[in-house]
Amino acid sequence: MARKARIQRLELPAGRRVLVVSDIHGSLPLFQGLLDRAGYGPDDILVLLGDLVEKGQDSLAVLRYVMDLSTRRTVYCVKGNCDDLVTEFVDSPQVRPEFFHHYLNVWRNRCTLLQMGQEAGFETRSPEDLPALRQVILDHFGPELAFLKSMPEILLTPDYLFVHGGVEDEDRLEDMEAWRCMKNDNFLDQGRVFRRWCIVGHTPVTLYHPHIPTSNPLISQAQHIVSIDGGCALHLDAQLNALVLPRTPGEDFTFFAYDGLPTAMALDRQEETAESANVRWGHNQVEVLLRGGALCRCRHLESGREVDVLTDYLYRSGDQTLCKESTDYRPAVEPGDILSIVRRLADRALVKKNGVTGWYFGRLCRPPQA
Repeated sequence: MARKARIQRLELPAGRRVLVVSDIHGSLPLFQGLLDRAGYGPDDILVLLGDLVEKGQDSLAVLRYVMDLSTRRTVYCVKGNCDDLVTEFVDSPQVRPEFFHHYLNVWRNRCTLLQMGQEAGFETRSPEDLPALRQVILDHFGPELAFLKSMPEILLTPDYLFVHGGVEDEDRLEDMEAWRCMKNDNFLDQGRVFRRWCIVGHTPVTLYHPHIPTSNPLISQAQHIVSIDGGCALHLDAQLNALVLPRTPGEDFTFFAYDGLPTAMALDRQEETAESANVRWGHNQVEVLLRGGALCRCRHLESGREVDVLTDYLYRSGDQTLCKESTDYRPAVEPGDILSIVRRLADRALVKKNGVTGWYFGRLCRPPQA
């Protein structure tokens, strides 16, 4: 029988700033950089919307960092599907052994389970090693497992509903299955409307944008939903977002963002493109028209647009040619603008400006020293 979602109810004290962060995915430098940029202090309340771990180099370190932070500050965590992956592995040894072997092989050192095994001196090489790995984790990582297991799937206040993936009905939360709360893809597109503000992660916000790739929080006033997953650890131009809740009713949401990318100053003006395509996961089948060195000219099959794709972004899946996140968007740039640099080529650079990714064809120089 499917486990029901656990709900933690609380009142957020008036006057204290509340920061909400989702989908850290084992990216400790980005998490620490985001907290520093937000000026995170001891009076702030931190809500973490799940997926602390997996797919990043520092999953075990992130988990321990949050555990330590929770002993010194006011921190609330809800459980994400990637956090649940760790506890499922040790609690349900009979469930999905083929999946876990495949998952460990795909993510290797970016997998929390393997990071745990390696720290304990155990190397996993075959499916036959999984039971032994499970026992090693049980023997050596009791506090970490206990912390993950203690995380509820829903955090509920009179004004806010915090959940990693989403919920189907805020009036029937007790009936929600835990897994459905944690993994609820494309939640914003389901047409659900809430009285409370429903704050979610899980689905990277760029997946909702067919034309311009942006990693900034997406606020739907009509639905009372805010989606904040900036795609951390999934692509090079991703970022971590910290949503700041309004201190008084009627005020706007604000946010801080951090991508950890190097920066440069623009020297030339560039006009914004009138039309563009955001070639994103699930919508990323292409036809290669012209192969080049750093770039290949491709046709994006969904939009029909021709897009220059970084050659190392192309890959095959069965008989399809797919690409990682790509675009033909050119942002408006003025001389003096500070841009995050994703990739520099001889005649252009893939950049981010205010959380939006695109190509810049002007000159760049070092930014002035702060």
